[in-house]
Amino acid sequence: MSTVDPVLLAGLCAIVTAGACLHRVAGIGLGMVVAPALTLAIGAEAGVTFSNCAAVVTSVVVLLVLRADVDWPHFWRLAPLIVVGSVLGAVTVRVTAASWLDVLVGASVLGALAAMPLTRTRFTVHGRTAAMTVGLTAGFLNTTSGVAAPALTAYALAIRWEQKSFAATLQPILLTANLSSLVTKAAVGAVPTDLVPWWTWPLVAGAVCGGVGLGSLLARRVSSRAAGRLAVTVAAVGATVALLRGLLAV
Repeated sequence: MSTVDPVLLAGLCAIVTAGACLHRVAGIGLGMVVAPALTLAIGAEAGVTFSNCAAVVTSVVVLLVLRADVDWPHFWRLAPLIVVGSVLGAVTVRVTAASWLDVLVGASVLGALAAMPLTRTRFTVHGRTAAMTVGLTAGFLNTTSGVAAPALTAYALAIRWEQKSFAATLQPILLTANLSSLVTKAAVGAVPTDLVPWWTWPLVAGAVCGGVGLGSLLARRVSSRAAGRLAVTVAAVGATVALLRGLLAV
């Protein structure tokens, strides 16, 4: 793709800016907002891959801000499993039709969002089995749907992970998940070769930095809970529309 519609490009940058802003305030949000929205705009395969790229930049920028609170031992327990889950997800993307990818993105996001309030009040888990399950699930969902944070948030609630430490540790986890998603999809030939022109990537990086900067200002005035609720609402709307579009096209 050597050219791109300026209106589409402006829309992509606006979506990325909003997602990065919510991500800075709440610790999650970029993938939840960007992946469903871009699935509607440019299709599931390209949209999720674009979201993976934007999430890499966002995680690096936010990690620089929150690095002092990262729980590195917990990160190393989850990271290898996320990579394995990414491999399974890449194979799924490679062999799945576009309409079914819409269904998969929509259903996965809605399912992960639905699990969050349940784990907040009803479950407490411990041990390696829970970490193994969530690592594999997060890697798979991030590669197929661009959304790992809801599964990881459900896990954090279930093990009663302190919020400040979780939000910081989530950044290297998401960095690993999105890099793994891009590498594994490229390895199996599931990355669109004409995603966007090369010259748009500096604009996307600028949108991420602008969103994180705006989020840093809003973090002083807006609670992380309120930002998280907004991210969940936007994600649910986008996922529902993507699911319906996929079902109608099957």
